[in-house]
Amino acid sequence: MATEKVGIYRKYHGPIPTDNSGGPLAKKEWPKKRAHRWVVRWFGSDGKRYGKSFKTRKEATDYAEEKQPDVKNGKGDPAPKISLSDYYREHAELMKGNLAASTLHLHLTTVGLLAESMSWARSLDKITIRDIEKFRAKRLETGISASSANKEIKVLRRIFNLAITRGYLSKDSNPCQDIPMIRVAPKRPRYVRPDDFESMFNQAPDTLWRSLLVTLYTTGVRLREAMHLLWRDVDFESSQLYVTRRSADGLVQAWSPKDHEMRTIPLPQQAISLLATWQSVAPEGCPYVFMEHARWEYYSQQVRSGLWQTGRDLVNNLLRRYKTICRRGGVGPFTLHDLRRSCITNWAKQLPIHVVQQLAGHSDIKTTQRFYLSVQPDDIATARQLQSVIVGGILKLDLTDPKLTHSGQKRVFPGKQARQPKKEPPARQGVI
Repeated sequence: MATEKVGIYRKYHGPIPTDNSGGPLAKKEWPKKRAHRWVVRWFGSDGKRYGKSFKTRKEATDYAEEKQPDVKNGKGDPAPKISLSDYYREHAELMKGNLAASTLHLHLTTVGLLAESMSWARSLDKITIRDIEKFRAKRLETGISASSANKEIKVLRRIFNLAITRGYLSKDSNPCQDIPMIRVAPKRPRYVRPDDFESMFNQAPDTLWRSLLVTLYTTGVRLREAMHLLWRDVDFESSQLYVTRRSADGLVQAWSPKDHEMRTIPLPQQAISLLATWQSVAPEGCPYVFMEHARWEYYSQQVRSGLWQTGRDLVNNLLRRYKTICRRGGVGPFTLHDLRRSCITNWAKQLPIHVVQQLAGHSDIKTTQRFYLSVQPDDIATARQLQSVIVGGILKLDLTDPKLTHSGQKRVFPGKQARQPKKEPPARQGVI
């Protein structure tokens, strides 16, 4: 059928050139003499004709070859128009429940920043690479770090890919796709040494905090995972801790781990003893392990009255209290996530890397290797000792360079004898 054919045509523009007599040039001479672009045209399922212009014929040909299967299958209609404002609202509705609350908040915040830098009414398909570059430049001018700017570009790249999947953008039209990331030198991961941990542990104000610190330092769970731990997730008999998803049930909020996988983590006896002690004085009826009395009273009232907002932090002010503990212990500055990073580093010294990956809950082993393993002084000492063993045999050789000292042994090449000093000729006898 004619309507299923994607065609390529010249589209002339500018004045018609003239011949030597001053008259208009014959149409057959236009391809060589008149400025033009190449247009790809096709008919949509609604019977309307659509087109797209290109500078070169190769670009038009490549696009036509890509467009032909869509037109043949009745998918040749152009993408529907949608503004940043409408896409923001649609994205919030479609992704609710499909993404973690914090991830969705990051998506919406980044789209909002982009919209404010240009216009909420800007059509999604009119956003160009230049627009994204200008957005990043403005964000850097506000003082954000290069790492934060890279993170925002990655978020926008994901959001525009979703727009392609939803039919709002054509394939390969993501304006963030070809924007390079700013090169950022990696920082050395901070490591909480055992003596640092003992210092902060001694400054913990109560059993709750001592239990929390030991759990984070010995199990490597993420802070949000720790805050969502239930008492039924702690197996006191087998000394294990379970990180798993759960559905909403009464006073328990729906929640899923970051990588959506259940994992089992061993608990040392010190953590078991502290958790048992804390359980004996924890708020009665509270299903959460690390929720104190005042917060439990507030939280339970909010949930029962229907005022609790999904996505809120179960426990607040943790970082402020932790900084106080570190300051009083004379260590740091550390973050709560540094306890997880240090635990993973400790595991890596004794366990295979694939086991460390599973215990840490990483879907990609590269994440474990790049962001969580910290090289410590004892690792440097071990490497130095290994190097000494490898080259230990050279100590048995004569390391003196004969070119630099007269005490060095003279070199003699194979098959050749060392040169002997010349002998003085005998004195001639006088003639009588």
